[in-house]
Amino acid sequence: MAYLKDLLKQVTYICTRGTMDCKVTHICHDSRQVVRGSMFICLAGSREDGHDYLAQAIRKGAAVCVVSKHVWVEGDVTVIRVRNTSEAMAWIARNYYGAPAEAMQMIGITGTKGKTTTACMLYQMLKEAGVKCGLIGTLGIRRSDGLKKPGSNTTPDALVLQKELREMADAGCSCCVMEVSSQGLKHYRVEGITFAIGIYTNLSMDHIGPGEHRSFREYACCKKRLFERSRMICINADDKYHGFMTANLEAPVYTYGIEQPCDVKAEHIVYERSSRGLNVTYQTTGWIKDEIVLKMPGTANVYNSLAAMEAAYLLGISPETIRKTLRNVSVKGRIEEVRISDKFDVVIDYAHNAASLESLIKTLRQYQPKRLVLLFGCGGNRSKDRRYSMGEIGGKMADLSIITADNSRYEKVEDIIADIRGSIEKTGGKFIEIPDRREAIRYSILHAQPGDMVAVIGKGHEDYQEINGVRHHFLDREVIEETVKELGEKA
Repeated sequence: MAYLKDLLKQVTYICTRGTMDCKVTHICHDSRQVVRGSMFICLAGSREDGHDYLAQAIRKGAAVCVVSKHVWVEGDVTVIRVRNTSEAMAWIARNYYGAPAEAMQMIGITGTKGKTTTACMLYQMLKEAGVKCGLIGTLGIRRSDGLKKPGSNTTPDALVLQKELREMADAGCSCCVMEVSSQGLKHYRVEGITFAIGIYTNLSMDHIGPGEHRSFREYACCKKRLFERSRMICINADDKYHGFMTANLEAPVYTYGIEQPCDVKAEHIVYERSSRGLNVTYQTTGWIKDEIVLKMPGTANVYNSLAAMEAAYLLGISPETIRKTLRNVSVKGRIEEVRISDKFDVVIDYAHNAASLESLIKTLRQYQPKRLVLLFGCGGNRSKDRRYSMGEIGGKMADLSIITADNSRYEKVEDIIADIRGSIEKTGGKFIEIPDRREAIRYSILHAQPGDMVAVIGKGHEDYQEINGVRHHFLDREVIEETVKELGEKA
């Protein structure tokens, strides 16, 4: 419970109806969650507008309504009008939960690729060093005391985020590592949070289209907002947009990379493919002089590890702890190896756009497979440009593409496949179509040849398929392992 005037600190508002002398027992933006004494915040989304549910919320007992439009209401209710309800919600949530981020060191990571892996690497380094810490991102909510929760967004909405931060602070966490998405920044989900360190991985064309960003510039500008609220910045010196990201900022900037002069640099990189799996080794120069053995393969993961390494160093983690963590760390669905045969390799990855797919293929080619077999689809109700570009890359860069289902959502799988097919056909690349993802995975394993590398991509860590708005349990790794077990039983 909190007083309304206390919740509205840092918020520019007008009270258009009712009294400010009231208490709020609960905050929500879903009218179905309203109870007597609630504050109902009317969010205007791309699909639904909370203002349309205002009357319903009042009937259920909402004491305060936060709006961004002129509204007519009946009943004993206070109406607060603001410029942007998403922005206001972030501050309200912060105040309601007692500004929990201020009790911890917040580390935010943004970029087109590498957020999840970098976040997991840094989180594991902190855990290994004995730091009580939390993790928020694509893989859900994690705490070093063993707590695990699923998540619905890479960066949760402000109400969920502040509640989770409150629980982390109350559990004794002194540090929180979180992925900060462009959508999270665009919709003010981290408003009111100051980050001890902001980490930048890279930037490429993605998330441009209906319901996402209007343009690449808007996408880039949203990413930059993280560094405008960071006390220190760790940035990829090799990325061509690093200058844009740090321009006109007062916070100190620290760099990592492979090609350009930087504070933490990787040199003498060696890629190894053996019966032990896919590894990469390199030496670091600059702040940290060491030899690193990385269980996760490829140049992309060298960059991810450098980002985590630099941030860990700034947080006081020893080089020994950093080295030990990197030797053992792995991330679900991020170039995740599934060791089922000594004759060929199978990896699972979350790549679901052109940039991440191209990066993945380049990474796997570093290990010189006899054939690179790519199994993928595309999500429904997303920009068709993603399908066209992924199909083009698969056709040009893979030896065989197996086109299948992903999360079709409310679209027909065959329509999505047709869009991908059209792009592959233009390249002359070899492909087959198997709409059922389970059957497609079975085919890829049953027809793998010695020296092949099979990449099952698009879903990564996800344990479901979304079809017509319903989520059905589906985990790529389980299907791969079931297929292998079936083969063993038949033998």
